[in-house]
Amino acid sequence: MSKVVCVGEVMVELARGSDGRFGLAYGGDTFNTAVYLARAGVDVAYATALGDDTFSSEILALGAAEAVDMSLVPRLRGRVPGLYLITTDDAGERSFNYWRDTAPARTLFEAEGWQQVAAALVDARAVYFSGITLSLYSNQGLGRFLAALEMAGSTTQGRRLQVFDGNFRPRNWGGDLNRARTVFAEALKRSSMALPTFEDEVALWGDASPAATIERMTTYGLTEVVVKNGAAGALVHADGRTVEVPVERAVAPLDTTGAGDSFNAGYLSARLQGASPEEAARAGHRLAAEVIMHRGAIIPRAIHEGMRPH
Repeated sequence: MSKVVCVGEVMVELARGSDGRFGLAYGGDTFNTAVYLARAGVDVAYATALGDDTFSSEILALGAAEAVDMSLVPRLRGRVPGLYLITTDDAGERSFNYWRDTAPARTLFEAEGWQQVAAALVDARAVYFSGITLSLYSNQGLGRFLAALEMAGSTTQGRRLQVFDGNFRPRNWGGDLNRARTVFAEALKRSSMALPTFEDEVALWGDASPAATIERMTTYGLTEVVVKNGAAGALVHADGRTVEVPVERAVAPLDTTGAGDSFNAGYLSARLQGASPEEAARAGHRLAAEVIMHRGAIIPRAIHEGMRPH
């Protein structure tokens, strides 16, 4: 139980620069978090499926260069990864266009070797996944993924974490809110920690406040819930108490892509290393504040390393 296993999709990223041109990179919500966890010294693996093309090879090389274990990534012949395009407005808020309907990540739990991925989830110290992860899979794939989570939760006597970031994107669910709510509820039943964004919870559940999000999620048995709320900070529920943790400094974002993913990595890595929930939330705020000052989901390693105390 030494690894954190993050599950989801890595895509080709095209982000428009200040000169109007697009730069190529790679990203995806749970992959972004995996990279930032690895940079924090966490032993992390990534589970997805890729194709046999050059871009897939470069994604595998990127993961390896970032010390992310990519051994849980089957490669499917003739397939290519999804693509997303980022544009930002004058306030740094991002919007996305996706080309991902036939991405190999969608068949991770139906492809040859899916049993090995499921076994790795059962054996992991923690599993990290998101609402976007859930939106990828068919009913069969979802059933296998949720069964692996349930098996892990029943065999480890609370010694592991199952961490869920809601990350709700209506387009990914074809506008079917009822199916999304049903699947999210099943995921929450199998989770021990949730790191939702309040805006997403409003869109899916109509929550009136971050406190209402915590109240709803704890009914599923979660003991630790951190509701991210942008510049308003985070509301943290853990150890039987709820506290507000404000951002340390207000910044004017250049690109908010990856803000929540990096907060989650900062929070989770701090908690795994023994920090209190409040300390972990402050670590999440610090990393997210740096990430939103740069374009794209994953900031250059040199910038990230420059944040560390010497």
